[in-house]
Amino acid sequence: MKILYAVQGTGNGHLSRAMDIVPCLRALGEVDVLVSGIQADLSLPFEVKYRFHGLSFIFGKSGGVDLWKTFMSSTIRKFTNEIKSLPIENYDLVINDFEPISAWACHSKDLECIGLSHQIAALDPASPKPDESDMLGKFIMKNYAPSTHSYGFHFKRYSKHIYPPVIRNAVRELNVTDQGHYTVYLPAYDDAHLLKHLMKFPEVKWDVFSKHNSKAFDMKNVTIRPINNQSFIDSMASSSGVLCGAGFETPAEALYLEKKLLVIPMKNQYEQHLNAASLEEMGVPVISSLKQKNMLAIEAWLNSKSRVEVDYPNITQEIINEIVQKHR
Repeated sequence: MKILYAVQGTGNGHLSRAMDIVPCLRALGEVDVLVSGIQADLSLPFEVKYRFHGLSFIFGKSGGVDLWKTFMSSTIRKFTNEIKSLPIENYDLVINDFEPISAWACHSKDLECIGLSHQIAALDPASPKPDESDMLGKFIMKNYAPSTHSYGFHFKRYSKHIYPPVIRNAVRELNVTDQGHYTVYLPAYDDAHLLKHLMKFPEVKWDVFSKHNSKAFDMKNVTIRPINNQSFIDSMASSSGVLCGAGFETPAEALYLEKKLLVIPMKNQYEQHLNAASLEEMGVPVISSLKQKNMLAIEAWLNSKSRVEVDYPNITQEIINEIVQKHR
């Protein structure tokens, strides 16, 4: 059986999950990997057969998506040519993690596409939704990577087609301690914004992983360093808490590690507001931005001892077996 596993390459979460899913798929057949998108920082420990530009969201510098750069980075002609160039008919099974090139290639040739992503679970009618509706954001998420069959990962199992998060073996094997610092990953903020606000808490040691700097440096109580996968998960495992965006993988890993968690959903990113609604329902504090009005909420979180308990069993191979068996 020839399997194409297609992965969204914007950000690091999808690629993190791929590190565990690809070996599970290779236990069942011959697997080729496709990655589209930019803005990722992780290198995968296996060959990627297809790399495409795809459709990517470009992170801004003050807490949101840069809509203009996102628009300018994508052209319909390039996107269409990439879809046409993919020999999608050569595969017996296409499994898609929110990746548009393979999804639309399947759609154009009336082939099955198995959606297996967090976005599918976040859009499920049973999953929590934010108070404010975002019709454009919802439309984009529903049509970005269409699938004929849909399965998802979420913080909780809201329906029968939703599975618990894939926690990487590299995270499961970490030695969890508390060395007193706080790990920060907010890629939609530049270093200047982070330093301005984090230095307002001089008694706190902040360990910041930045998309905007290639060299590490210290400024008072804040350490800024470039993103490195092993350094990041080591920092999380030894932290007192994690301050991050309302993505999926990083909050799920922080919860698994039993760390105190505070999230800031990215502006102009509907998925993150869906995630924030779910996390808030579970008891995780959510703030809208790093602005002055939220400094008291950050201080309250720093002083809090409460942690949200979760149960995320290691069942990735069982999930993949179930899906492949059903659709092979």
